[in-house]
Amino acid sequence: MNVIYNKHYNISLGLLNYLHPFDGTKFRSIYQSLKSNNKLNFIEPAGAVEMEVIDNFLTSMMQRRVRNRNSIFQALEVPRIPFISYSFLDRKILSPMRWGVAGTILGATSALADGGVYWNLSGGYHHAMQQNMEGFCIYNDIGICYQQLIQKGLLTANDKILIIDTDAHHGNGNAYTFMDNKQVTLLDVYNAGIYPTSGYTRDRVDIGVPLHPGTDGENYLQQYHNALQKLGNDYRLAFVVAGTDTLISDKLGGLCLTIEEVAQREKMTLNALNQHGIPTVMLGGGGYSKESASSVARAISACAE
Repeated sequence: MNVIYNKHYNISLGLLNYLHPFDGTKFRSIYQSLKSNNKLNFIEPAGAVEMEVIDNFLTSMMQRRVRNRNSIFQALEVPRIPFISYSFLDRKILSPMRWGVAGTILGATSALADGGVYWNLSGGYHHAMQQNMEGFCIYNDIGICYQQLIQKGLLTANDKILIIDTDAHHGNGNAYTFMDNKQVTLLDVYNAGIYPTSGYTRDRVDIGVPLHPGTDGENYLQQYHNALQKLGNDYRLAFVVAGTDTLISDKLGGLCLTIEEVAQREKMTLNALNQHGIPTVMLGGGGYSKESASSVARAISACAE
């Protein structure tokens, strides 16, 4: 199992960390829990993805918005704080996310080269899109990565790509990004009673598993198992947004999985993709409980056994 991590993934704001429930330093905690596991191969991106690469993906209006302090506050879902500058936000929050995008690109490039599984502890910014950022997602790492793979000739426009989203929230950004690209298959398992509720992006999902709020782990895993049975063998690459906001301890996800059930979900995902011979990039996604880091560490350990 290959795990992608860099110390620059971590978002440390001191007392300002309390403005948002996302644990920005959980990546360090996951790494510390796993670094002695000799079944894991740790690699890291050489640097953050360049803004030129991101700008090539964004609309011209969005290029301006990602450099606007008030727009960033809105996307991060935190109050506007007058004394915090854009340069502070860029250094402390946006730069770590650009490192996360670089990790996704590294994982995809490596998986295509050797057919393996690469688990990026960051990334999975599935609410961002070319012309909008929201839900604590500034850059759509899968969309940017896909564009880079096409431009570098590692994929063609005819290659089929799979995006599996097991985060508690519907991946509206990925759905919109690939709205007109039928070579990209979307499998999305999500709490249908929470944000985002945009019907047109939910309709884009090819294999949808909308769940009732409060769905328990047994029901979740059964419905997810049924969805995985619908996959084929002809995908060049799979991206998996493996959010831990499905945990019962997560106040935003509204679902009721235990840590062991999340680990079982990830094993189920990788077993299915391995059976179909699909190179895979696992991505961090959301997770807003104090158990998020330990859940990811447990899942990676279980999958590496």
